[in-house]
Amino acid sequence: MDSKLIGNNGEIRACNFLISKGYTIIEQNYRTKGGEIDIIVSKDSVLVFVEVKTMPHATIDMLTRVLNYQKQKRIIKTAKRFLLNHREYSNSYIRFDVIIMDMQNLPSVYHIENAFSE
Repeated sequence: MDSKLIGNNGEIRACNFLISKGYTIIEQNYRTKGGEIDIIVSKDSVLVFVEVKTMPHATIDMLTRVLNYQKQKRIIKTAKRFLLNHREYSNSYIRFDVIIMDMQNLPSVYHIENAFSE
């Protein structure tokens, strides 16, 4: 299976997981020139920008390299663009989560709330 297919499958499973936890999907694969956010959800006046990593053969060390400071800043910048275009969320609390799919030694869906911030 190629990495694009693995990633798409992981994002679909992550959406199903979030829905099962009571989140409402706002948007998937939100793109700007500067970046992409995999999933945007809301729950209880909280708007959550979710990065999904499907990494069946990875370790935590590999995850920290893939989701480094520059990647986090790109996600934050893209989230700000989303908020500029969607003023209806201006009173929402904002959070950045990471969902790790299928990583060794972790549950098959591992949700890290408040994984990073600005």
